Amino acid sequence: CHEFGMREGDATSGWGVELGSTDPLVFCFPTVTSPCKILKCNSEFWAATSGSHHVGAEEAPEFCTALRAYAHCTRRTARTCRGDLAYHSAVHGIDDLMVQHNCSKDGPTSQPRLRTLPPGDSQERSDSPEICHYEKSFHKHSAAPNYTHCGLFGDPHLRTFTDTFQTCKVQGAWPLIDNNYLNVQVTNTPVLPGSSATATSKLTIIFKSFQECVDQKVYQAEMDELPAAFVDGSKNGGDKHGANSLKITEKVSGQHIEIQAKYIGTTIVVRQVGRYLTFAVRMPEEVVNAVEDRDSQGLYLCLRGCPLNQQIDFQAVRSAQATEGRARRKGPSLAAPPEAFTYETATAKCREKLPVEDLYFQSCVFDLLTTGDVNFMLAAYYAFEDVKMLHSNKDKLHLYERTRVLAPGNTAPTGTHPSLWVALLCLCWLCLL
Repeated sequence: CHEFGMREGDATSGWGVELGSTDPLVFCFPTVTSPCKILKCNSEFWAATSGSHHVGAEEAPEFCTALRAYAHCTRRTARTCRGDLAYHSAVHGIDDLMVQHNCSKDGPTSQPRLRTLPPGDSQERSDSPEICHYEKSFHKHSAAPNYTHCGLFGDPHLRTFTDTFQTCKVQGAWPLIDNNYLNVQVTNTPVLPGSSATATSKLTIIFKSFQECVDQKVYQAEMDELPAAFVDGSKNGGDKHGANSLKITEKVSGQHIEIQAKYIGTTIVVRQVGRYLTFAVRMPEEVVNAVEDRDSQGLYLCLRGCPLNQQIDFQAVRSAQATEGRARRKGPSLAAPPEAFTYETATAKCREKLPVEDLYFQSCVFDLLTTGDVNFMLAAYYAFEDVKMLHSNKDKLHLYERTRVLAPGNTAPTGTHPSLWVALLCLCWLCLL
């Protein structure tokens, strides 16, 4: 066992903090391998708080964050640690430290990795504290952060942080993003009465309060209302010193806004195309994965995709569209779109803006046949423009649909376009004749 606490005559504890007591906190470390992971929790807390000799008022929020993370770690391993002395010692020690430092049990449990620049670095400072600029916290000799992209557009089509592409129903309110720093929720409504085609009619973004950088801010957009300010009328992160690390910029009045959240290295683009909204985000993987418990976390579309019962078989529906001339989804008599595109006219229309026949092009064709609304062509076009701006890997801008199994043990080559594969099959059949 190891003592972490005040001893007679000591000024600080083994935790690097003043405990205000002469009673030491005893933490026991398991000496044999066991399913109990308390040693991992102890070491993570020690790593998060080591190097500090005194916790002043200005550092208390960071220490409390580390304590909450420690407590959360012990809860995760509670089942396998019931009879472990080290576990019970840690739990009691956490409670004592929470009381001594007036830490709330509610609040963030982790932070994006923020690296301190070495002394003498001449990097230009902004008008915000260093901690409020995610990218500047990475020294030029350190590995740059990895960024991911998620987008939602059209009827609705989802590109997840892992570059999975899905077409979904998801009518009603659904969470797109839900992590320690940001919540995004969309509401999808039917495009036509009686139709299963839906599109995004409302978007709510909540930026959670973060240290000395920003106050909690809420942004909300609806059909025909794309404001260039947060709900409270402000355009930045509030009254804190790092408020300018969160900003809203209006690119095109009523049609296109951009939100820069520099303190978490995140860029969000919201557009209104026709009557409906599109959403795109660029976010560091570290922020994407900053969740309490990823394995048991609830639904989060950008991370996990749409539930299976909400996904639409894109290829099957598109095949039916090609043969029937327009979309006919399963179900009781659906309303016909106002303008009946044929597969040929929809394809020609989409090719005007999307010359590459990738999934954005196929989404455009799908939406024109489903809704008859030419604005959905523009939604697909702008969604791809946002990918070009936000995606960090330029080799992954286009996504192509994988072809289906043609017969047992016989599949189309990955990356081959379906129409090309069909043409090759036809050519081989003619050769046999």
